[in-house]
Order: sequence, then structure tokens, then C-alpha cells
Amino acid sequence: MAYLLESALPLSHSVSSSLTSSSSICALTCLFPTNVTTHNQLIHPRSISYPKKPLVCQSAFDGASFVEPPKAELIGSLKIKLLSAVSGLNRGFAASEDDLRKADEAAKEIEAVGGPVDLSVDLDKLQGRWKLIYSSAFSSRTLGGSRPGPPTGRLLPITLGQVFQRIDVLSKDFDNIVELELGAPWPLPPVEVTATLAHKFELIGSSGVKIVFQKTTVKTTGNLSQLPPLEVPQLPEALRPPTNRGSGEFEVTFLDWDTRITRGDRGELRVFVIS
Repeated sequence: MAYLLESALPLSHSVSSSLTSSSSICALTCLFPTNVTTHNQLIHPRSISYPKKPLVCQSAFDGASFVEPPKAELIGSLKIKLLSAVSGLNRGFAASEDDLRKADEAAKEIEAVGGPVDLSVDLDKLQGRWKLIYSSAFSSRTLGGSRPGPPTGRLLPITLGQVFQRIDVLSKDFDNIVELELGAPWPLPPVEVTATLAHKFELIGSSGVKIVFQKTTVKTTGNLSQLPPLEVPQLPEALRPPTNRGSGEFEVTFLDWDTRITRGDRGELRVFVIS
């Protein structure tokens, strides 16, 4: 192990005297123990405490310094921490208040290290099909999240499947794709459908996104996949609500090639991974 070798194998006098500090600088990555006293003592692994973050040890014969690990490595470990915090929460439906707090804290750690998002530079990273793995809004137990929506559970025979976002940065298409299972009277089997809520998007500032609803298309899958897709008609203009519930705004607070974190206009935290 690196710390045992470093403490147990001191440089010989003949080697150290033949090298100068300017020509003998080496670098190695190590986890530096915080309670090791001398190299002559027997070190038991359980007696060593390590820092929460790995340190990069840059050593030289005339001294040593310790710096933070590279940003990419730190973000990688923080993404694992976030994925661990939201795993097992059924995308947020099973989240308790403590689960919501832990997920939010883990997301804030990544946002702080990643820094501000500039979509004018990183717009290409939005491209693709993204899978929703967590939404704090689903803790309200409705399919509409923090907005009004059909409840889950036994009141309505609706089971939510996977949720995706398909984004095309060239055409400005922004589709929310929702897999649903609709209950049917016995002995009929449930009906599996995929609803696509088509939007157009535009950027607001450096990290904001506004989506404008266009239409909803429903396509049966499973045993009824041969049926053609059905476009859901919209209400007449005079009967539509004053605000379009299919539209909204959100801020992208973290973005790389495989992970995206957003915060909605009502405070919803959402985590996506590339699909």
C-alpha cells in the first residue's frame, strides 16, 4: 500500500545526496492517513482515519504538499453519491422528507463543484434522450408533481412507467415521453401506452430553458402496438386555462455528457441520465 511503502522505505543517504530538489520531484496520488505518528510504529488498517476527499500528494526530497483531486474525479465521486441517494426511491414517489433533504444536499454539492452552467457554450450536451431517475415533485404522490395532476395509487388505475426527455438542439424540439399502464375491467389485461408531450424550447439567460407545449400524442404498446398513434385534441381557445399547463421554465444547474440536474420554476429538483 502507498502509505506503508512511503513510511517504511526511507531514501538512502547516497541516493538523496546525489539528487537535487529541482530534478527529483515526483508526484503520486494517495489517500493520506491523518493519525499516523511515526514510520517505526506498526500500523493497523482499522486505526487509520482518512479524509472525506482524496488528496493528491506531490512529494519532493525537500518537502511535500497536498492539493485537492482533479475536478473531474471529484465530480465523478459526487455523482455516485447522488445516484446512491436517489436509488430505491422509485423516482421520488417513495421519498420521505429525509430522502428529499439528502437528495437535495447531494445535488447542491455537484452544483457547487461544477459551477454555473452556460448553455450558450454547452448546448450540444443537451442533445439526446434523457431518462428521469428522480423528481422531488413526485413525493406529492401525483403524476403532476407539484402541479395538479392525476393521483397515483388506488384512486385511478394508472401506473407510471419510465419517463424520458428527448431533446434536439437543432430543431428545438423538447419532448416529454411518459410510459403508462392503464387498468382495465377484469378479465381484460391492462393497456400499455406511451404519451409524448411535444414542446419547443428556447434559452433564457445562460442556464434557463423555457418550453412551450405543442401537442400530445398517445401510442399503444405491448399487445396493441399495431394500433396507430392518436393525437389528443386540444380544448378550444375560449375554454383553455389562462396558463398552459404543458409549458414551463426550469434552470439547468449541472450538465455534462451523461448527467443533468435541473430545478423547476416551482422548486422541483430533477435528475436525468443519458439513455
